Amino acid sequence: MLGKKKREEEEVRAFLGKGAEFTGKLMFNGSVRIDGDFKGSIFGSGTLVIGEGAEIEADIRVDSVLVSGEVRGQIDVNKKIRIYSTGKVTGDLNVPVFSVEEGAFFEGTCHMTRNEAEVHTLTLEKTAAGEKGR
Repeated sequence: MLGKKKREEEEVRAFLGKGAEFTGKLMFNGSVRIDGDFKGSIFGSGTLVIGEGAEIEADIRVDSVLVSGEVRGQIDVNKKIRIYSTGKVTGDLNVPVFSVEEGAFFEGTCHMTRNEAEVHTLTLEKTAAGEKGR
């Protein structure tokens, strides 16, 4: 488990360190790690790593989020969110994969979504025809 966490953090392309504060809009490709304070909005194709001690107040739309710090806001994730034991998330989540370690904190709502390719919807006509044949 620790090896996997380390591997996901190795490809970090940008970093906001402890003691740093930023207000605004962050857009990125790849992986970004925030250990400081951030307010605003975050958009990206890749992984957002929120380090222990970080305080984030933002609407987030990324592929994956790994949380060891504190996050408040709306989070829309394409792949997964993982809240580690030191993590705290307050807000609403839209995510296909949601993982929470023992000791982590989550307050809000979570809507489990699927990728469009995984959802096999039937038209109303096909559904009705299938039920008549039973």
